[in-house]
Amino acid sequence: MMRRIKNFGHFLMALSACFVYGYPARKMMVLAITGTDGKTSTAFILFHILKKAKLPVSMISTVKAVIGNENYDTGFHVTTPSPFFLQKLIKKALKEGSRYLVLETTSHALDQFRTLGTSIDAAVITNISHEHLDYHGNMENYRNAKARIMQGAKTVVLNKDDENYSYLKKKARGGIVTFSLDKTADFTPDKVKLPDGLAQFQKANMLAAVAAARESGVDLEAAENGLKSFNGIPGRMEEVKNRRGLKIMIDFAHKINALSQALIFARSQTKKKLIVVFGSAGLRDRLKRPIMGEVAGKIADYAVLTAEDPRTEDVRKIITQIAQGCLRSGMKELEKKNGQPPSEKGKYFFRIPDRQEAINFAIRKLAGAGDTVIICGKGHEQSMCYGKTEYPWDERQAVNKALSA
Repeated sequence: MMRRIKNFGHFLMALSACFVYGYPARKMMVLAITGTDGKTSTAFILFHILKKAKLPVSMISTVKAVIGNENYDTGFHVTTPSPFFLQKLIKKALKEGSRYLVLETTSHALDQFRTLGTSIDAAVITNISHEHLDYHGNMENYRNAKARIMQGAKTVVLNKDDENYSYLKKKARGGIVTFSLDKTADFTPDKVKLPDGLAQFQKANMLAAVAAARESGVDLEAAENGLKSFNGIPGRMEEVKNRRGLKIMIDFAHKINALSQALIFARSQTKKKLIVVFGSAGLRDRLKRPIMGEVAGKIADYAVLTAEDPRTEDVRKIITQIAQGCLRSGMKELEKKNGQPPSEKGKYFFRIPDRQEAINFAIRKLAGAGDTVIICGKGHEQSMCYGKTEYPWDERQAVNKALSA
């Protein structure tokens, strides 16, 4: 009941924002993207394709907003800005000459009417899996919130590999365009020339982006050329070069499926051991914590459990919940013990609440030449929340500090 009252307040605020700024999205083609995983990557890829095709386009995403030639910060831990800031950015994009808008949005934003009045022409749903159940209560509510992006959309781009495809197909009111890695669909690896060396989830994101680009009028050859020149996204499978013979990657994966896919790809890239450093955010979905620990235990050789925006929760309790999953998977726990790596073969996990110390330990002590270290959960973010305070944090700087010793 309380959330409904709050959401009614959000509704009135969004309505006011649209009135103040004059419904600017009505004069643009809006391509909106949501999903549990891959929405930021898909948004960036789509934006890049449209830019390369010389279409006047702006983008609002988790990492940043790009309006004209300017970049704007959308806020701490924010994907879809508040209604007034969102409408202000869209109005600015319109004034700058943009006629296309790539808009990344979340289930929270859809549930809270933040995108109200932003007419969506093409809606993309990358996938739906376990996440944000602390807010939505159950998967059905979460799924319904995601499906709201399709309301009023002329075209919906859906993932046929997602177990929710049939449900979403029934909910869609506009035309349906599909993509798939291994099923018959409108866009598949057989029909679209994708760059070499991609993980499965990267291929899926590119297919979703190409499908949306085609709805924007970009021809297939131009879309494929855009894929060739796409250089990636900060904090998404971002590799940090080094002289230690290690492969070190930074990724934003902080959800069950995203962590699984990131580790599967990292495993395919390593010559020897796979080491993962990760945590779980405080005051967020607690049910996923042991599941993420189990995922890490099944795929990685070593896991270092650490802080990831603990907020007002005790980081040690969060780590304990993750550790339950590691133990379930068959991993054994070890203490840091003078900073020495395990002497016996096997799968092990460590508890190091301080994230810098955890990264130092993984890179300096656990990893050797030929190993891969993947650091998950923070990606592009520039702060870490302890209590109610945001402290400066830069994952790349933390890795470079670990490498400097």
